[in-house]
Formats: sequence, structure tokens, C-alpha cells
Amino acid sequence: MKTWGAHLAVLAGLLALGLTLPAYHATNLARILVLAVFATGYNLAFGYTGLLSLGHALFFAAGLYAAALGATLAALPAGPGLVAGLAAGAAAAFLTGLLALRTSGVAFMIVTLMFAQAGYLTVLYFGAVTRGDEGFVLPAALRTLGSLNLAADTPRFLAAFALFAAALLATLALTGSATGRVLVAIRENPERTRMLGYDPFRHRLLALTASGALSGLAGAAYAHLFGYAGATFASIQYSILPLLWVLLGGAGTSLGPLVGTALMFYLVDLGSSATSSHLLVVGIALLALVLFAPRGIVGTLRDRALPWLP
Repeated sequence: MKTWGAHLAVLAGLLALGLTLPAYHATNLARILVLAVFATGYNLAFGYTGLLSLGHALFFAAGLYAAALGATLAALPAGPGLVAGLAAGAAAAFLTGLLALRTSGVAFMIVTLMFAQAGYLTVLYFGAVTRGDEGFVLPAALRTLGSLNLAADTPRFLAAFALFAAALLATLALTGSATGRVLVAIRENPERTRMLGYDPFRHRLLALTASGALSGLAGAAYAHLFGYAGATFASIQYSILPLLWVLLGGAGTSLGPLVGTALMFYLVDLGSSATSSHLLVVGIALLALVLFAPRGIVGTLRDRALPWLP
């Protein structure tokens, strides 16, 4: 009960913050929440199941283009577009997992990277449709969810908040269930888990598919909330970023992805305003993390003060 109460309090604080901030900062918060959904999906695979993937850009881009191309080519509005993005991300993760999960460790990381790069090159090859690195803007008329105009500041934030709240609570429920405990057991010792009668391959495939579904949902939401799709979102950068967000916030913690995404966003934002070498600021922060909080911010907080945090 304490766990659920704390998470609901965090959500209430985010809602109040988004509704009182000026439009510029509320839009930044909406962007953070959408990317935190992506990080939450990554955390499900990496933090809870131990799958170090470099292929999540494929799942994010699958959702992004499913929604964006659906809007531009088939006049698909945001509601069906989000469903299409979730399905595309889940399908891409499932198909990737069927092959990649036959490997482990560094081999798994390389295979997922190969799939992601193949997806990136596919986006570039079909540039006549995807517009490649240049990308394209979604029609404002199709960026609607029921009566909500997602191009407007307040509806955009409310949609981003609702998606993040749903992702957070669903992940919290999953990781607290019997299936979630099996995933953690597989992360810690897959062979012992197999001896107990559980199938590591099936559970890993489930975790990767769920992770891909959340990543695809985040991609679709990004397309509709911010009105843009481009090949950059399929590049290796968007496989590394969720890993950094999760490591900063705390792998295997429910609130770590949000904290890590927000911290990285503002490190880049503030660093860019202070110096042209903003990546140096990010690098120093990551170095400090490794030295003083190797379990991430929320992970260290859990170890030292709040052991009940999931």
C-alpha cells in the first residue's frame, strides 16, 4: 500500500506541475514523460530481466512510423495511431526476440544492434515515403484524440501524462506479480530458475515484447504529440539514450526511468545554454554517477534510505 501511495503521489505532483507551469516548460515536461515511457519499456527488459539491448531504437521507430505514416497515408487519427504504434513495437520486439534470445550477453547486444541498424537503413532506403533524415511533419488536423487537439499545450501535456501514468502503473503491477518475480529471478540466475520449472526463453520473450510495446507506444505518442517523424529516431542514438536514462535513474526501479530521463534532459538543456561542449557536462555527470551512485539515483536512495521502493 505504501508503494502504490508513493507512486500515486508522484503522479499527482506531476499533474499539478504540468497544469501550473508556463507553456514552454509544460511542453518540456510532456516530452520528458513521453520519453520516460520509452525508458520504462527499456527498464522492463534491462532493469528487471537483465537483457542489455542495443535495439530499442527499432521498437521506438516502429511505433513512430506506424502512427506517422498511418496519419499521412491513411488519415489515421491519434487514437488508432497509438494502438498501431503499440502493436508495431510489440511485433518488432517479438520477431527480434525469436532470434536474438537464442544468444546471451554480448552476443545478444550485438544481434539487437544489427536488427536496429537494419531498421534504420530500411527507413533511409525508403526515403521517398519516410523522407529519411529530413523527416516530415504530421498534419495538425489528424493530431486529435477524441475532442482533444494534441497540437495544443494543455491537451498535449494531459495525453503525455495519461500515457506515462498508465505505463508506470502497469509496469508496477507486472513487476510486483508472480511473473515479475520470475523475471527478476531470471536476471539473477537463469539456470537456477530453469531448475525450478520456469522457461527463461519464454519469459524473456514476454518481457522483450512488453518492452517493445511500451517503446512503440512512446514512439507513436511522440509522433502525434510533437508532430514530427524522422530517421534520427531509428538511429543508434535512440538505443543508447534509454540505457543512459535507466542507468542514471536506477535500473530495476519503477521511478528510475522518469528520474533519469528528466535529469538527462535538463543536463543537455542547461549544458547547451552554458557551453557548446554540453556532452562534456553529461559525461561528467555519468562519471560522478559511476563513482558515487553506481545503482542510479533511485537505486541508491532505495539502498540507503527507502528499502520499500520497488
